[in-house]
Amino acid sequence: MEIGIDSFAAFLPKSEDGTVVPASKRMEALLAEVETADRVGLDAFGIGEHHREGFLDSAPAVILAAAAARTKNIRLNSAVTVLSAADPVRVFQDFATIDLISNGRAEIVAGRGSFTEAYPLFGFALQDYDALFAEKLDLLIKLRDNTHVTWKGRFRPALTGQGVYPRPVQAKLPIWLGVGGTPESFVRAGTLGLPLMIAIIGGSFARFRPLVDLYYEAGRRAGHGRDALKIAIHAMGFVGDTDEIARDAFYPGWARVMNEIGAERGFPPASRAQFDAMCGPEGAFLIGSPQTVRDKMLAANRTMGGISRITFQMSTAMLETERMQRSIELLGSEVAPHVRAELGVDQRD
Repeated sequence: MEIGIDSFAAFLPKSEDGTVVPASKRMEALLAEVETADRVGLDAFGIGEHHREGFLDSAPAVILAAAAARTKNIRLNSAVTVLSAADPVRVFQDFATIDLISNGRAEIVAGRGSFTEAYPLFGFALQDYDALFAEKLDLLIKLRDNTHVTWKGRFRPALTGQGVYPRPVQAKLPIWLGVGGTPESFVRAGTLGLPLMIAIIGGSFARFRPLVDLYYEAGRRAGHGRDALKIAIHAMGFVGDTDEIARDAFYPGWARVMNEIGAERGFPPASRAQFDAMCGPEGAFLIGSPQTVRDKMLAANRTMGGISRITFQMSTAMLETERMQRSIELLGSEVAPHVRAELGVDQRD
């Protein structure tokens, strides 16, 4: 099992003494967090994509390129690339360039995004939500597999055999399909034989098992061997010296983000009781002491029938970098080695 971190570059608007925190300082702290994750032996670091106030990740490829120049081993991925509102040619070129800078460590996690700001911002209609994604994913895969592409679609000018450069270090630049809870998305990933990144931001891991089974069955029917299919889990996660320290650190930022989103979508206010339940044995939050987090990761692995990667969404906590750094160090030193040993993995795999 690979173990990593995903960040939405959540922006701390004010520090505890009321002074404004410059965005440049938050960006520098984010890159330092990637460096720490690399140093402590984590496997992957992902940067999300948002086009709204409160986040600094509207250009994730630029952040990942900067991270690539400052790291040596860690794999670098989007989390997710909002492919429906992007040009697949430019996405491929950006990540092929990151692959060159990192010497073969770039990955694309393609998805439709959980927010909709990107669609009007880049001139796309929400009514084409799924058609945009299906068409652009098809083109992105073709670009990954071929230097010269002949292709025609509804939403982008045709390609007539032009070469698309640069080509990456990796012979086949990894493309994951990022999904929420829509069965059709799991079937699509299985049919295409793409690895699956599942965003689990609430509920339990167990409720996703039927969808994972659907993914494997779709892959089998499409002729893909089980070893070609793999799943990853993206979940709220944070490691503290104790369960109480971890929960108390994460809750305020999480509640703020959930209440802001909930106000937009008509959800009831988030509560500490709800949060604590999600941190409990049946919940999908990987938040607690190293022992608690290790146990929950191994339980999730059993529930899902094997997980190739788990990534921790830490930035929702919106904490200052010192506490983020501490959590990353605990994940790398106190969690990852024990999980790998339990699963019979002696090194990053």
